[in-house]
Amino acid sequence: MKRILALAAATILAATFVSGCKKEDSQADVKTGLGVVTTISKSTDVKEGTGVAQVDSVAAAVTVDKDGRIVKCVIDSAQTRINFDATGKITTPLDTGFKTKNELGAEYGMKKASGIGKEWNEQAAAFAKYVEGKTANEIAAIAVDESKHPTGADLTASVTMSVGDHIEAVKKAIDNAKNLGAKGSDKLGLGIVTTIGNSKDASGTENGVAQAYSTYAVTTADKDGKITSSVIDASQTNVNFDATGKIKSDLNAVQKTKNELGDAYNMKKVSGIGKEWNEQAAAFAKYVVGKKAGELDSIAVDDSGHPTGSDLKSSVTVAIGDFINVVKKAAAGAK
Repeated sequence: MKRILALAAATILAATFVSGCKKEDSQADVKTGLGVVTTISKSTDVKEGTGVAQVDSVAAAVTVDKDGRIVKCVIDSAQTRINFDATGKITTPLDTGFKTKNELGAEYGMKKASGIGKEWNEQAAAFAKYVEGKTANEIAAIAVDESKHPTGADLTASVTMSVGDHIEAVKKAIDNAKNLGAKGSDKLGLGIVTTIGNSKDASGTENGVAQAYSTYAVTTADKDGKITSSVIDASQTNVNFDATGKIKSDLNAVQKTKNELGDAYNMKKVSGIGKEWNEQAAAFAKYVVGKKAGELDSIAVDDSGHPTGSDLKSSVTVAIGDFINVVKKAAAGAK
């Protein structure tokens, strides 16, 4: 009887210890990261009256523990298609709103062509879950075929689409991750807002530009809904075409985000506060920490969306309308 009681006590003690460790781990500091991979390789010259500038951006949000292992991961993609004709005129309305693939859900239409009957957003969520607990090196070692489709039986049951850009985006996110105030138990969200309003037609002397401008935000939030960390980035991706509808851009060129460009984006020289775009984006991301998503609507801006409050405009003078919207979107979808 004494032995049975001793074993029971030991079992309870072990369970209490494990439970305490899990609770402690959930309150441990984690790094927050964002990675984006953008390609324009699927763009095409005018055929049968229509050309397409297609910009595909896969974004990954992660939190990472002290050992470099992913705690949480979210993946989404912005696929922006801008049409133009054989005279170099853009035919897609410049005020078109674009949904991400997660936002499209079943509307994206992959399920009907999927061998496992899974939509893009379902497969992206499955891949994100699969990489949780893994390091960058372990993710790089995921088995894929020549077209980057997974080959391992542990993954192909839930993911059959090409995951090459997913892998690269997650690896980038881990590499970019920083200690910004998040805890292991925090919810993680990813938001993307895309516009094409800066696109323009070709003329006899100048090429046209199909520009997909995507703004990205990662947020973490505590149990009360307060933002504990945030990362903001943007990709300004141009596909050039001439007045005959022929694409002039290198479709294999590496596309960098504004954070990746850093000083090469070249905003600092025209900035009234001497700050580069990535510095201002980081300042705004820091500014929203401690706030709830609903509080962001009260940030004072002028008619063109530039901040007017003295607490913000000393570090941020760029238009922040998209910053506010994308952070709210990330916070709203956090899990």
